[in-house]
Amino acid sequence: MAEAEPTITALMQLYLSKRVELIRFFTARTSSAVEAEDIVQEMWIKLAAIDDASIENAAGFLYRLGSNVMLDRARTRRRASARDDAYYEAFRKGPRGAESEDDLPSAEDTVDARQRVAQLAKLVDQMPRQRRRVFVMHKLEGLSYAEVAQSLGISRSAVEKHMIAALKQLGELKQ
Repeated sequence: MAEAEPTITALMQLYLSKRVELIRFFTARTSSAVEAEDIVQEMWIKLAAIDDASIENAAGFLYRLGSNVMLDRARTRRRASARDDAYYEAFRKGPRGAESEDDLPSAEDTVDARQRVAQLAKLVDQMPRQRRRVFVMHKLEGLSYAEVAQSLGISRSAVEKHMIAALKQLGELKQ
């Protein structure tokens, strides 16, 4: 059974008529004709899944779509580069357990660090319930202030105030 050919929408027709212009536009932005070709090709794939009935400015939409594709590709390259750098750094350091004795903390430093962690945990446990929840969600779970606020149903300002109070309370650990 033969596959049905995709329907060419008005947006796709506009894309086809502006393809050369799009390549030129993205070549200027990326300084690479190959990258521009890849962006424009990826745009075609994305256009096949778009219902263009509600798009008012089709030409503007094409350039916005292409810009978004260009940014996504740049982010992907940056993440890959950071991951590769981390792998290289880990490889350069060697396998785990291969540290020299000079790189390891002394027994006294280890005991001191464990005591400070225990003090920190005690201070966090002594915090009022909401302050502790805000602190744990932001500092330990890595949520942004906005995400913490949304999760707890409080304002971003309230999150900031709880964090200021929590950090002030934890500052006692240094004294």
